[in-house]
Formats: sequence, C-alpha cells, structure tokens
Amino acid sequence: MLSKENIAEYFQTLQKTICQAIENTDGKGKFREDLWQHHSGGGGRTRVLTDGNIIAKGGVNFSAVSGEASEALQKQLNLTEKADYFATGVSIVQHPVNPMVPIIHMNVRYFELSNGICWFGGGIDLTPHYVVEEDARWFHQQLKAACDKHSAEYYPKYKEWADNYFFIPHRNETRGVGGIFFDYLKPKDETPKEDLFAFVQSVGESFAPVYTHLMVKNNQLPYGAHEINWQMLRRGRYVEFNLVWDRGTKFGLETNGRTESILMSLPPVANWVYDFQPEAGSEEEKTLSLLKKGVDWV
Repeated sequence: MLSKENIAEYFQTLQKTICQAIENTDGKGKFREDLWQHHSGGGGRTRVLTDGNIIAKGGVNFSAVSGEASEALQKQLNLTEKADYFATGVSIVQHPVNPMVPIIHMNVRYFELSNGICWFGGGIDLTPHYVVEEDARWFHQQLKAACDKHSAEYYPKYKEWADNYFFIPHRNETRGVGGIFFDYLKPKDETPKEDLFAFVQSVGESFAPVYTHLMVKNNQLPYGAHEINWQMLRRGRYVEFNLVWDRGTKFGLETNGRTESILMSLPPVANWVYDFQPEAGSEEEKTLSLLKKGVDWV
C-alpha cells in the first residue's frame, strides 16, 4: 500500500535528480543545501544555486511537514473540526542569466489529513521574458505527452486550469505561456491513489529533460542592456504574482513555514518602471500580446 512515507521518499529522490541535471547543464553553479525543521513537525531540504553560467538564482526545495491544521488552514480546506495534516512535495523556480532563457516553475505535492482525506496537486509552467512560439509549442507538447500517458482528458483540463491560475488579474495578463496546473486530485474507485501518484511522477520527471533542453538551446543567444532591462521588468511581474496571488506562498506563510524557503522563488534582482509602454512592433510588444488565456499551443 502506498504510504505518505513512500511518497515523501520519492520526492526526495526527485529533488536530487533534478539538482544534478541542472548543475550538469549549468556547468558552474552548485546548489547550497540547508536542512531545516518545522516548528510543528517534520522539515525540509532547501537547495539554492546562485551565480551560475546559465542560472542566476534557482531553488529546488523538498519538504515534509506535519502538525495540527491552523484556523486559517481549516477555513481554506473547509474543515468543520480540527485535524492533523501531513504535506510533502518538491517546489522549483529557476531564474536564468540570459533573458532568452525562460523562467520555469514546477511544484508536485501530496497532502493528507488525519481524517483520512488525501490528495495530490502540482503543476509546471513556463515564463519566458521573450515568448518564442516554437519553444512554447514544444514545451506544451512535452506536457501533453506526460499527461496523455495517464488520460487524454488531463492535458486540456489542466492546461485551462493553468491559464486561469497563472494569471495576474491586476495586470490582466498571464504570468507566461502557461503549462498545466492541478489540485485536490483525490483517490476514487476509478482512479486509485497509485494511479494519481504515477501521474504526478510523470509530471515531476518531465522537468529536468524539458528545462535543460531550453537552457542549452537558448543560453548562447545574444542579448544586451535593452533585453536585460526588459528581463528586470518581467521578473517584477513574477514577483507580483508570487507575493499577491500564489496559493503556495500563502499556505507556507500561514503555516509558519520557513520564510527563506518560501521566498526562494523570488529573483535576485527585479525592477518596476512607472507606466512602461513597449515600442510599437517590438519583440516586447509581441510578447505582451501572447500573455493571455486560451492560446492553443498544441
């Protein structure tokens, strides 16, 4: 029988595998590791790489924490009585040096309550500073292939969910070109826990080959001060989403998680320019025109 300990052990191995792939591809940067304990039980292993050849700042976090659900968490989960929780997962954000290399995020997670309820969640999405349609299509094709191994319904359903989730309402734009997002996948008779876990594994294991391909493909492309200025603005948008809208950030802070690990997702440097308007016909304007819901990338 699949246990929470089995799932947590897999996530630890996934973290290790992904860190090795990123280090090997970057060629310079090495992950610093911090082990930490959660005040109510469990803890985590935070790994952060800085000042690499390709990655300016990247984090690959593992956690397995437990405790009594706070009032805020009870409200979020619609719990009518107190319960203990167990949460484990891997969370990743990579901010590249070269503006032609996209930012990427992935999270795969498992949540279990002492009342017997459990579920999986996660997602993977791409945030290019400059949208390259060929790369966006390829990225979505890889995610569709990972989904299709388990159900033909997964990709269109979770792609739409990602469009809606990775959206910045106060800017009326998507954070990037989307990907897939899913949550509250609970075991049922027709979809047992083991099948859901296999799907989550397929998503998690797609990360390293997908992102290392994009790192290698785009890292040698030329750029200058103009592109760096735009990169800083797009990083600013990333910060806005993560601090204002991201549920994972809110959950971590509401459960008194480790702040440094929670805010690992933020870039090393970002910028906000008042009322910035891209030049007509520019690559920046083209990118903004593609940051919208419902783009059919496959």
